[in-house]
Amino acid sequence: MGYEQLGKEIKTTRLRGLTMKEKTTDLPVLLPAAQRLAALDKRNQVWGFGLMRPSKLHLVIMASSFLVLTGLVHAKTKPGEQSIIDILIEWTPFLFEGFLFNILISALSMLLGTFAGAALGLMQISLIPAVKHSSWFVTQFFRNAPWLCLLFFAMFMLPFQFDLGFVVIPFPDWLKAVIGLSLPIMANISEIVRGSIQSIPNGQWEAAESLAFNRRQQLWQIILPQCVKRMIPPWMNWYAILTMATVLASVVGVNEVMARVSQVSAASGGRVDLLAPIYFYIMTWFFIYTYPIARLTVLLERKFAVKS
Repeated sequence: MGYEQLGKEIKTTRLRGLTMKEKTTDLPVLLPAAQRLAALDKRNQVWGFGLMRPSKLHLVIMASSFLVLTGLVHAKTKPGEQSIIDILIEWTPFLFEGFLFNILISALSMLLGTFAGAALGLMQISLIPAVKHSSWFVTQFFRNAPWLCLLFFAMFMLPFQFDLGFVVIPFPDWLKAVIGLSLPIMANISEIVRGSIQSIPNGQWEAAESLAFNRRQQLWQIILPQCVKRMIPPWMNWYAILTMATVLASVVGVNEVMARVSQVSAASGGRVDLLAPIYFYIMTWFFIYTYPIARLTVLLERKFAVKS
């Protein structure tokens, strides 16, 4: 029974008791709690349970924290030095270009990892034992490998250029970073595909087989269309995680936003007091980009929830 229905029944009982001039019990005492729980249930349906809803107070706290931090650093600025605010304003276009590069890396890594992971996930449900067990091993290996190790692996194992004899094609570091970051995404997408397929009741496989569908037709025409809505929320969740992990590419020399922070610090004379405000500034950008993805993920999870 929902909280709204509980509140309606409590109201009806209370009105009936007043009309019939019966002595009311402690049931009306539950009315405020039922109304409060009904309002909470409505809010959770919109915003999701356990996830912060941004309010004016939260935005004010974030802005105040940034201003206080910047103000403390500005107070320590020596005479003749450029202020922190001026430095951030001056270098914002340069940093934002690097942030867009992070978004590009995350999009390409997610695209590559999704296609490879979908193929690997389908291999995990293969009826051929060799294919099934080998794909399971590949999935578990890359799923449990450190992301930074995979980045270094892709950076040093892949060639810097491809010599085709008549032309030399360079292979830049950021493409290697895309491949390195797509490997763990591939493994986790593989598990998402395998889990969503195995969550479909066996009765649907048996019903399709009784209608003379072969296994390929069962999979592509009956099972996978039902799995798509189950795979979208975890897929979006992994994209948000991948976007935040793209800053690891700076360790291997990719000129993304974190690498550009070092360049800004060097251009400003190596000022240590600049690092805290600029890192907070970059974190705010990532928050603004990934938080709507988290909100949409919660809404889709509630919308596509499998009814038991």
